[in-house]
Amino acid sequence: MKFFKEFKEFAVKGNAFDMAVGVIIGGAFTKIVNSLVNDVFMPAIGLLTAGVDFSDLQLVLKEAVMDGETVVTPMVSINYGLFIQAIINFLIVALTVFLMVKILNAGRRKREAKAEALAAEQARLEAEAAAQQPPVPTELDVLTEIRDMLAKQGGAAGRQE
Repeated sequence: MKFFKEFKEFAVKGNAFDMAVGVIIGGAFTKIVNSLVNDVFMPAIGLLTAGVDFSDLQLVLKEAVMDGETVVTPMVSINYGLFIQAIINFLIVALTVFLMVKILNAGRRKREAKAEALAAEQARLEAEAAAQQPPVPTELDVLTEIRDMLAKQGGAAGRQE
C-alpha cells in the first residue's frame, strides 16, 4: 500500500511530468547535437584530414560475397569512424550539460548568498530593536513591584485612618 501511495505522490507532484519534459527536450537536443557534429564538425575535421569522411572509416573483417548484383553474404566490418562520431557527440553533449549545470549552480549560489545576506541583515535589525526596547520584567520583578505597591497602599491606608 505504501508503494502505491509513494507512486501517487511522485506522479501528482509533477516529478513525472518534469521527467517527461526532460526526455522530450533531450530527444530534440540530441538531434541538434547530431546535426552539429555531422554537418559542422565532421566536415571540418574531414577537411583537416585531407577529405576523410569519418562515417566511411571501417576495418573490413570479411568482404561481402556477391552473386552478380545480389549480396549473398554481407560484408563484416568494424565501423570505427561512426564510433569516433559517437564519441564527438558524447563530448559535445557532456560539455553542454556541464556548462548548463555550471550556470544553474552559479545562479543558485548567488540566490543563496543573497538570502543569507538578507537573513544576516534581518538578524542585525532584530538585535538593534531588542537593544532599544526596555528589558522585559521577570516574574520576580513583577512580584516585587506588586509588593511595593501594596506596601505603599497599606502605608497610605494606615495614615488615612
